[in-house]
Amino acid sequence: MIGKINKNQDRLKRHKRVRAKIKGSAETPRLSVYRSLNHIYAQLIDDVKGNTLVTASTLDKAVKDTLEGKDKKAQAYAVGELLAKKAKEKGISTAVFDRGGYLYTGRVASLADGARKGGLQF
Repeated sequence: MIGKINKNQDRLKRHKRVRAKIKGSAETPRLSVYRSLNHIYAQLIDDVKGNTLVTASTLDKAVKDTLEGKDKKAQAYAVGELLAKKAKEKGISTAVFDRGGYLYTGRVASLADGARKGGLQF
């Protein structure tokens, strides 16, 4: 009998594989993405010190009011722009993209496009 595929378990395997190759530093932090059913979260992480430098999500007060009525891709794009804006304020211009085991399509790609438009390079 064929069992049900656990998509999150497969995602975590992909995430481990990606994380083995990607490391963030203070100069080029890792842009980590987490995607839930209703929200998307992104953070810039310095893996050397283990610190989170910048965070942004659909729950941030800065963008929460502007997201009403938008689809999830547009929300992810706005979160990417917000993350890039916060990173610029901290003096961060480059990052290494960690898609978190998700496929680079839909909301994940939209967040990356928003971060690029905001001035973050990766």
